[in-house]
Amino acid sequence: MELLKLRYAAEILNISYPTLKQWIYRGKLKSIKTPGGHHRIERSEIDRLTRSKPRHNSPQSISGRNKLMGTIVDLKSEGLLSQVTLDIGGQYVTSIITRQSAEELRLKKGMPAYALIKATEVMIGTASVKKKS
Repeated sequence: MELLKLRYAAEILNISYPTLKQWIYRGKLKSIKTPGGHHRIERSEIDRLTRSKPRHNSPQSISGRNKLMGTIVDLKSEGLLSQVTLDIGGQYVTSIITRQSAEELRLKKGMPAYALIKATEVMIGTASVKKKS
């Protein structure tokens, strides 16, 4: 069970600290009190509030043909960019995204993620092998 300090929870929810406290007092958000009397929020409670129902334009409603589920096996960030490598059933897909996007998604090695493939054209060729006589 991951417990978050209120300021961090407010930052994740993109609300002010006083608003978060009001949500706790009004019962909109459940908290746990430490022995010292400080409130902490379970990560699952934050996830409950940020989870949205799939809409037609959300990634959850995209067909399975272009959304490949996998696990992050490598994550490298340098400057403004991050390189993310997913293991998708023994095949690797690497994508370059902005560092800010990687941070906002809280990407970490070992976590599940998906690659969304967008291509208008795929070409396939064969390699011919010439036999020597």
